[in-house]
Amino acid sequence: MISLQRISTLNLVLDTPRGRGVFASAPIAAGTIIDTAPVLLLGEAEFASHITHTSLLNYSYNWPTADPTTPGKTVLRQAIVLGLGSMFNHSYRAQNVGWKRDLERQVVVYTALRDIDLGMELLISYGPHLTFVDVEEMEVNGEAEESALDVLGRIEVDL
Repeated sequence: MISLQRISTLNLVLDTPRGRGVFASAPIAAGTIIDTAPVLLLGEAEFASHITHTSLLNYSYNWPTADPTTPGKTVLRQAIVLGLGSMFNHSYRAQNVGWKRDLERQVVVYTALRDIDLGMELLISYGPHLTFVDVEEMEVNGEAEESALDVLGRIEVDL
């Protein structure tokens, strides 16, 4: 049995500059486990013949597994993180949520890296190799990003 954990003070907003996004409907303290999300491991052929041709490619995570042909060797598979795991948007500069694979339990645990204020978007780093246009790069190049006040207007706050 795997115990799953998720805080209840989160909202999904569908129309942000980054696409869907997860926002805090109440303050979240640093160190809080935000979500424990199970993963669906994909077979190599399944990933190559199907997933790479769909938008699911943008939601896949690298997942190290034991190589069945060579003891002690690790190979990378792809996994789809279920629950909120694939809804957190990317940021190099403003990430406030860290994530860690739990290979044995086949889950990803998301934790607040610092205090997160009411209305803030929860952001993780996807790493350096993105399969999409980075909104932060667009902002650096002069294209404006939506203000936090605009997003707050679309969030139902649980007090």
